[in-house]
Amino acid sequence: MSSFTEIFEAIMTPSLPTILIGALIIIGMPIILHIILSSSNTYTIPPSVLLVGPSNVGKTSLLALFERGSTGTETHTSQISQSVELNASTDSDTKTSFRNHDATDGTYTKFLLIDTPGHPKLRTSAMDKLNRTEKLKAVIFMVDAAALGEREVLAPTAAYLYDVLLFLQKRATANNTTKASIPILIAANKVDLFTALPSTLVKSNLEAELTRIRASKSKGLLDSGVGTDDIGSEEQDSWLGEYGSSKFTFSQLQEFELEVDVIPGNITGDGPGADKWWWWIAQKI
Repeated sequence: MSSFTEIFEAIMTPSLPTILIGALIIIGMPIILHIILSSSNTYTIPPSVLLVGPSNVGKTSLLALFERGSTGTETHTSQISQSVELNASTDSDTKTSFRNHDATDGTYTKFLLIDTPGHPKLRTSAMDKLNRTEKLKAVIFMVDAAALGEREVLAPTAAYLYDVLLFLQKRATANNTTKASIPILIAANKVDLFTALPSTLVKSNLEAELTRIRASKSKGLLDSGVGTDDIGSEEQDSWLGEYGSSKFTFSQLQEFELEVDVIPGNITGDGPGADKWWWWIAQKI
């Protein structure tokens, strides 16, 4: 049997087999390590909650509030998506409050809250996140309840919401999909302001505008010159909610296993605060 010294000398003596074995180890180990880490990604990536909506509605402020537990942080219009890792519980004494940074009781689930740009020119980034985010558990669409009574605010807000809801509806009905349905929260922010609409009016105003958008899209398809045989399928593809219905309601999305909740809140000032939004998230992840 070869001694340790002989084996060591054989390894250290330059030869073709030794060089080939060394090269294989140097090249192969990073590849093997990469395969191992890649295969374990599904177990290490936490669930995600996507925060979308128009500009200046408070998305980045909400992200900062949940991360730091207090308001007063100055924010700017987001140019890129950003995320924070948070912990939520459904059984702790502070389960309904986002101010749980020092809590020690209960069990907690880590999740990523992802903020997306709201500017129209940057919304492709948000829609890409909607399509590509792994382990997406919920979507929060934030609106400005204090400005939603104005036509110039309601129309673009509802148009963006239409795109988000239609994407999720198509996702839910896609063939051969194993993806779970995704709940949607319409967070009616700034309800502490005098001009804010109550959540019931936020809901009804959005439903009415989504009805108008749906009808407009249908008419546009008819006027586009698309062949009669193709209109039915194309119209159905872009039709949000119950096909052929005269009025849109969020309850129609239950047909596609999509639940939509409208919950009022505020980030600064006096009012209900953000705890109801936090509790909604905790129950969805």
